Amino acid sequence: MTQPTDLPPLSADEILDVVDEDDRVLGQAPRAEIYAKGLRHRCVFVLARDPQGRVFVHRRTARKLVFPSMYDMFVGGVVGAGESYEEAALREAEEELGVSGLPAPRELFAFLYETSDVKEWARVYEVALPSDTVSPQVEEVEWWTFLDDAELRERLREWPWVPDGIAAYRRLTGF
Repeated sequence: MTQPTDLPPLSADEILDVVDEDDRVLGQAPRAEIYAKGLRHRCVFVLARDPQGRVFVHRRTARKLVFPSMYDMFVGGVVGAGESYEEAALREAEEELGVSGLPAPRELFAFLYETSDVKEWARVYEVALPSDTVSPQVEEVEWWTFLDDAELRERLREWPWVPDGIAAYRRLTGF
């Protein structure tokens, strides 16, 4: 499904924790500064499955600060300053999917993702959706669908995917 794209850019003023290589908080900075300077921060990835076991897959909006217009098999985002990973995982899943009252996402693993542009401590979660009825956040999601695991693997070869999501998916599935 496609969403409107005539929205202003997302806020770059959100304050995030800056962390070291061991995920200890060093201080705080606005999201824009963290991205511009390549500072290490925290984020969450949530694999959302519908009752049939299909994965929610979406294309990010063009107005995203990082990886605009790319596909992702996770919902999620940055962890706000002072926010726990668990709080961020539930908040991000409910916001992006437009579903309230989700069960707490189950943590699967944590990993450090670093490139020359992006440095993040990530925790990967999974959540079971009570139905396949979602109302994705138009600021975040331009297009979406549910794919079974085989369809998702096929699309990995065809669509441009967010690199940190691919790294998390490979760790999760070995694919």
